Amino acid sequence: MKTPAWLKNWRIRRKIHRFQGAGARPWAPGYEEYKEQEIGRILNSGCFDPEHLPSRFGIGLDERIVEIPWFFQRITPGPARLLDAGSALNQELYLTQPVLAEKEIHIVTLAPENYCAWRSGVSYLYEDLRKLPYRNSCFDLIACISTLEHIGMDNTRLYTADSAFRENAPQCAGQALDELFRVLRPRGKLWLTVPVGTPANHGWLQIFDPRTLESMIAASGFSMERTWYFQYNSVGWRKVQASEVTEETYFDWHYTKFHDPDKAAAARAVGCFELFKQAA
Repeated sequence: MKTPAWLKNWRIRRKIHRFQGAGARPWAPGYEEYKEQEIGRILNSGCFDPEHLPSRFGIGLDERIVEIPWFFQRITPGPARLLDAGSALNQELYLTQPVLAEKEIHIVTLAPENYCAWRSGVSYLYEDLRKLPYRNSCFDLIACISTLEHIGMDNTRLYTADSAFRENAPQCAGQALDELFRVLRPRGKLWLTVPVGTPANHGWLQIFDPRTLESMIAASGFSMERTWYFQYNSVGWRKVQASEVTEETYFDWHYTKFHDPDKAAAARAVGCFELFKQAA
């Protein structure tokens, strides 16, 4: 029996209330519901400005609080074939945004997830981004949100039970970028986001140095149309220069239950790139 919408919403509100009442600790029960509520509020307001984030923006929330609104602020309405490389958009809140209404959406990830929108015409494929079974120039647009850092890493921890994806090959990230370049049509766009800072291997993901990352993007053939770097500290998220994030670290919630005073939930810096494929 399907849960009534009013009951589902009531349960979500109760979780959020308890989360906030218990100190709003990142990844505590209710955290995901609270984060989605905040992202939804930002998307529905239609006034996200990545250049001028308000004071205390996203305190205690991970990088999705800037990545998702940033993506929806950049993509434009109208028909297009869109590839979600990594399944970051596979939520009802995101897939029902008006700007995606005319898009033909394809989602590629390693394994099936709880939410599935196939009844709405969304296509799903469970494949490795390093070996995409698509023809050249197949997509008009690609979104790859907080996915590149997991390529070649131990993906059995969160995304799949397939032991073939228990790897320690961070150098493979460039292969995924090469494939995304191949399947994007000339003059198409890729929106890419990744955690940045002091280079680090956390086993299940890696942190990229901004300069190394930009060199890897250029080597894959993409042209850099626009670049944003966002930094997190105790007063929230803000836009900064690349030089300001080179020493940032990652709070790895898999290994500790004790949060730092700034209440970082994950990355303390993220790079957001709007990339362009030049015509041949």
